Amino acid sequence: MSVLTPEFEFVDGTDKSIRYLEHGWPTDLCRWHNHEVLELHLIVATRGKSFVGDYIGEFSPGALYLIGPNLPHNWVTDEYGSDGPVDLRDMLVQFNQKTIQDLVSAFPDFKELDALLQRAAGGIEFIDFDSDTSQQYLAAIRDAKGADRIVKFLQLMLTVNEHPHQKILSVANADFRNFHSYQSNIGHVIDHIIENFAEEISLAQAADMAHMSVTAFARNFQKLTGSRFLDFVTRVRIGQACSMLQATDEKVATICHEVGFKNLANFNRHFLKIKDTTPSAYRDYTRTELQK
Repeated sequence: MSVLTPEFEFVDGTDKSIRYLEHGWPTDLCRWHNHEVLELHLIVATRGKSFVGDYIGEFSPGALYLIGPNLPHNWVTDEYGSDGPVDLRDMLVQFNQKTIQDLVSAFPDFKELDALLQRAAGGIEFIDFDSDTSQQYLAAIRDAKGADRIVKFLQLMLTVNEHPHQKILSVANADFRNFHSYQSNIGHVIDHIIENFAEEISLAQAADMAHMSVTAFARNFQKLTGSRFLDFVTRVRIGQACSMLQATDEKVATICHEVGFKNLANFNRHFLKIKDTTPSAYRDYTRTELQK
């Protein structure tokens, strides 16, 4: 198996609706991997690098993430500045998406969670979520049993859903296909961009595809995605480039053209702006870090 291919983790949820885990650092549980279940993940201690799909960022104590199904992820504690092994670094809950879907079918009041699960396809970081609150909720889930554990889990999910600052991490892995259900036809446009990232598409063409005026489309697109239209297209292309840099040995210039950029200089400029590093340095860094 390539070190850049995430290890698939089978999560046996046949006897429980949700699964609680916690562990320290270092541990064999921390590796580049994915699984079919969703995961609400709190970093309790240490600082380091977060890897979610094509996203690389920084984490510190209190960082809270929601990871979607089959989305590769890992959190690597920095060796420099570390005081050594810690007994508790991670607290997390894993659950099946069908569990929530069945809940919504039985109790439509929980439908507000649908959009949260859609956003989780690309991974979400809940910026500045109160770390004491998340740790208390997760400890309560850990210590509860039966139906009481489910109730506490749902309370936490409803709380994070209301958090105002949610950052989608990996655009290339995000699934926006159901977003159009509550925001006109913009979801169709987003789907088109993700599936045809190398093709040219202008703001006017996208607005026409959504059957909206350019002004209305631009306003609603930014409201839905948090990005301006052209910035979003660029992010998708850079995200695809990151995946190719991780998984292939193709030259940077080749990847540049395959993801839709016309010249290497423009590609390098946008890559540096979004990822704060060069494509070659990104490839070297990810290959080094993901082998740890």
